[in-house]
Amino acid sequence: MEHALQDELITWRHHLHQHPETGFEEFQTSDYVAAVLSGLGMEVHRGIGGTGLVANLKVGTSDRVIGLRADMDALNISENAAKRPYASCHTGKMHACGHDGHMAMVLGAARILAETRNFNGTVRFIFQPAEEHGRGAKAMISDGLFERFPVDAIFGTHNMPGIPAGDFATRPEGIMASEDNFVIRIRGRGTHAARPHMGADPIVAGAQIVLALQTVVSRNVDPGLQAVVSCTEFVTDGIRNVIPSNVVIKGDTRSYDVEVQALLERRMREICMGVCQAHGVDCDFEYTHEFAPTINSPEYVQLAVDAAARIVGTSRVDANVKPMMISEDFGAFLRVVPGNFIFIGNGATGENGGIPLHNATYDFNDRILETGARYFSELTRLALPLA
Repeated sequence: MEHALQDELITWRHHLHQHPETGFEEFQTSDYVAAVLSGLGMEVHRGIGGTGLVANLKVGTSDRVIGLRADMDALNISENAAKRPYASCHTGKMHACGHDGHMAMVLGAARILAETRNFNGTVRFIFQPAEEHGRGAKAMISDGLFERFPVDAIFGTHNMPGIPAGDFATRPEGIMASEDNFVIRIRGRGTHAARPHMGADPIVAGAQIVLALQTVVSRNVDPGLQAVVSCTEFVTDGIRNVIPSNVVIKGDTRSYDVEVQALLERRMREICMGVCQAHGVDCDFEYTHEFAPTINSPEYVQLAVDAAARIVGTSRVDANVKPMMISEDFGAFLRVVPGNFIFIGNGATGENGGIPLHNATYDFNDRILETGARYFSELTRLALPLA
């Protein structure tokens, strides 16, 4: 079965990689996933939160239920892999984050569990749209996901370049941060670059804001807590010899604590308004909450660790990995139901699979497909043990 399973996992993964679709547009993707699950004899429920779907497999008499989640969306990135035979067929889109591999692993677990049926309870295979911009989980929840398909716990994984291929890493409590986005719009008065006294320069105000925002974490946040403030875009409507009228600064913040989120928003707003007032320009400050922090439930961390250890051995499972400041839409699910999120290594840096996520040359490492599928199936057996 091992070689046949691995071959099928690769077939699924390469097809999904070749046909990437971005958030809430995963129509062909959900059709393909639904066809695989239907072929395994499962009843598939479509259109949950847009293109999301759920398939159920019940064995035995237990009323215990768990969910295994995979994300489906790709990114608006042009793939730079001319020699890759299964490279993206959709111009400007690619699976640069490995969601093709995540889907294949959960489909593999579905196949294993449908064939072995060596658990007692119900497992729901949850395929989520629109993870990349943090709206897919909320859409499924708002569409009644957990009312229609209740679970006692939910589990997910993400491949991680930089971790050796097939190793696992998780931790109790916070494992990934929240993400909040901000947009700062500064309105000044444009003028000739040789006559700055005739205008009100938004670039000077904007430059001071970028620098001042770097003091929020270092001078306002408790050093024992975690936070990041990053300005990632600075756009003006000026040209070489024209001081602009408008500057737009965009970026994001990361944190774990609700009080820290509120502090970041308040201090950033105060800084922006104060600097702009001092320079005689106007300011609009927008701050939006995009991703909830991913907070693992301690009671399910050990279950995930035990399942991973049974597949790859205890020495290859980190049960207390350092929390990361990246964000994941899975955090929205964990606000509603308990569960665990775990990383699976895609390859150490400099090795196959070590190319960073969201890179145009990235590729999911096929070597870990079966490892991930067997992890999910073993997790199900431990969570829903036979009587």
